[in-house]
Amino acid sequence: MQTASTLQKSSENELQLREDLAAALRLAVQFGWHESVANHFSAAVSDDGSEFLLNPRWQHFSTICAGDLLLLDAHDNSVMLGINAPDPSAWCIHGAVHRQVPHARVLLHCHPPYATALCGLKDPSIKPIDQNTARFFNRTAIDLSFGGIADDAEEGNRIASAFGNQSILLMGNHGVSVAAQTVAEAFDQLYYLERAAQTMVLAYSTGQPLNVMSDALAEKTAAGWDDYTGAADAHFAYLKSTLDKEDSSWRN
Repeated sequence: MQTASTLQKSSENELQLREDLAAALRLAVQFGWHESVANHFSAAVSDDGSEFLLNPRWQHFSTICAGDLLLLDAHDNSVMLGINAPDPSAWCIHGAVHRQVPHARVLLHCHPPYATALCGLKDPSIKPIDQNTARFFNRTAIDLSFGGIADDAEEGNRIASAFGNQSILLMGNHGVSVAAQTVAEAFDQLYYLERAAQTMVLAYSTGQPLNVMSDALAEKTAAGWDDYTGAADAHFAYLKSTLDKEDSSWRN
């Protein structure tokens, strides 16, 4: 039985997750990562990850507030029969991932310009040609089995399994999905992933050969990022403060 203090802590944790996820959605607009009223961000509320928050169907990222987020049970398919049913593709991807990928407490799925362009290449891998691109050396999964718009259980399960033990999935012919323990970590990973993809696209555009690091140097550089894990929290806290200066309604 849950005690009053446990229930209070659970409620506080959900409120914090709601605010952080709403902030991430608003910030995605500022960074130009949103796409019409599509794409979805989610965060697990329950310990087993089955209960999760998700942005509502077809609500623009720029308008979403903490209270707008849906609270769903990944094991309850009847949610799709309700009047407030989530977008089918969101349920397909996020429901499957929160059921099957324990390390995906937070899942950000979107189609940012440069990362999506990279995922349109026959080889979408991120080559270690600078510090940001090296950050992802041997730390991404690549899915080249795109099956069309993800709106059925089979495709959702396939995408979930494609993660393996990685936290970043480059989705060929589609976009990207980033999983993490916290919203701040996921957002920071998405930020650097898009920056790395931008560097790759610009480097490819020169037509010159890439100066790819050796595997040893790339791994050393990637491992060096581990010393900066706290930077994600600082980065996200600053970005939330900029939202507050402009319009704090996202916290409502």
